[in-house]
Parts: sequence; structure tokens; C-alpha cells
Amino acid sequence: MSSQVYRSASRTVRALLSASRRSPLLSGRTVAAATITTLGGKVPSFYERVDYKNSAGGWISGVLAVPAAAYMLQGQEVSAAEPERTFIAIKPDGVQRGLIAEILSRFERKGYKLVAIKLVLPSKEFAQKHYHDLKDRPFFDGLCDFLSSGPVLAMVWEGEGVIKYGRKLIGATDPQKSEPGTIRGDLAVVVGRNIIHGSDGPETAKDEIALWFEPTELVSYTSNAEKWLYGVN
Repeated sequence: MSSQVYRSASRTVRALLSASRRSPLLSGRTVAAATITTLGGKVPSFYERVDYKNSAGGWISGVLAVPAAAYMLQGQEVSAAEPERTFIAIKPDGVQRGLIAEILSRFERKGYKLVAIKLVLPSKEFAQKHYHDLKDRPFFDGLCDFLSSGPVLAMVWEGEGVIKYGRKLIGATDPQKSEPGTIRGDLAVVVGRNIIHGSDGPETAKDEIALWFEPTELVSYTSNAEKWLYGVN
């Protein structure tokens, strides 16, 4: 569920919970129904006892049906799920061949959001850090030489499923085994010049983003296209 939906639910529930404590006429059922509507009917409910103060100064006890998300909003914000991010790099061969615009457009057309980008000339020592998990492979030294042979366009992309589907956009490591329509399937020929790198899992993405970018270089913003990508009917 997107953070936009949670923010919408937060505003709705805070207003209704506040009103329900001022007036017993606004029932917990109303709060629950409004919250479930806001969250697309997917949030389970539980019950909480609430005391209302009536106009005569007395107290009325009742049971308030509150969806789990609404309960968490009492006294604190909902902890919206962290947006999924992946590290993508256009290698020196992709940069030198003038494929930057072509590759960026494929991620943009899919609907993913660019949140960090910079052109880097990595040292061999830095390349060794990036490929540390391959240090025992016979091709490790040559791989590091290649990554440090020219400019690399480092990027962070954000969106639901961006790690797994980003890999599908890229294609198999060997371009000869990549499907037509993928970046490598369309634009590369041999495995030694496969033009692009993408994180292969959540932990790898986290580590690679931290290696290539400072936290201040990552930008959080709302794209105008998000409501058309993640809207809830």
C-alpha cells in the first residue's frame, strides 16, 4: 500500500477521532467506516473502549470500533512503509555509446521515479568495493578494471517492485540470453559489455545505494504522476 494512501488515511482518521471524543453523536463506527473507505477496505478492525464526556458533564462509556491503522494514529503518525528503491548504474560502455537517454526513458516509461543521479569516475579500489562479493571469481580483476575505465552514471530509482522488475527491464546478465525488449536484449551483444548494472535484492540495493550515494544526495518528493500510477478506486 502506498505512502500516499496512508497519508490520506492519517488526515481522515485524526480529524474523525478528534471529533468523536468531542461528540458522542459521532460514533466509532463512523470513524472505522471512514478509515476503511480511505484505505480501500483492506484494514482489519479491533475494538477499543472510549469514554465520552456528555454535555451535562457526565461520562459515557462505549466501545469504539477502530481499524488497526486508525488506532496507531492516536498519539503518533502511521509508520508508512519505506518506498522501495534500487541502485542502477550505466557502465562505461553504455555511457560511451550514448545510451543514457534510452535507458532512463525505459525506467521513466514504466513509471519509476528517479531520486538520485550523478556521473562518477570510480577508482579501481572503489570498483573492488562494489564487486566485493565476486572477489574470489577469476574475472574479478578484469571486471574492476572495466568499471573504473570510464564514467559511470549512478542512479537510484524508486517505486513498487522496482528491484525485481528493474532486473526484468535490464535482462539477463548475458545479452545473448536476454529477451528482446529488455535493455541488454536490445542494446548489448556480449556479457563483458552488458552496459548496465542493477541491484539483485533488497539488501544489495541498500548496500549499493549507501556505497555510491550520501544520504543527502537522495531526494524524496511526490511526482505528479503518482496518483495515476498508484491511485486507489
